[in-house]
Amino acid sequence: MPFVPVTELKNYVGKELGYSEWLTIDQERINLFAEATGDFQFIHVDPVKAAQTPFGGTIAHGFLSLSLIPKLMENLLVMPEGLKMAINYGLDSVRFIQPVKVNSRVRLKVELTEVTEKKPGQWLLKATATLEIEGQEKPAFVAEPLSMCFV
Repeated sequence: MPFVPVTELKNYVGKELGYSEWLTIDQERINLFAEATGDFQFIHVDPVKAAQTPFGGTIAHGFLSLSLIPKLMENLLVMPEGLKMAINYGLDSVRFIQPVKVNSRVRLKVELTEVTEKKPGQWLLKATATLEIEGQEKPAFVAEPLSMCFV
């Protein structure tokens, strides 16, 4: 992740920070997420039943897709120099546009949208994160993740 002086953070507001690497969402990842969350709805874990739906097969949980933000964003989001730690601070909004079908490849596009000093040494960064699906016009989701940075 790129580090910049705190005085320069606001220079990145409104700028696209780039794209993550492509990541394949396979059935094993979907099943592991189902195990972790207890969400075994057939559309996620039963390929035979899911094949009978309009999706034609299993799809990733929306929250699985959303949970990829920290990993996919880690090398994109600018952070203040002298960073001691950064924590997830929540999301301002999330819209799931279309599901991620099994074996699709996804990547995250990130734009920094807001930088606010909450307290001395605490910077709140707001981004727009768009999860693109390879070969699809519409993204899986558009979200506004918040990161609290401590310097």
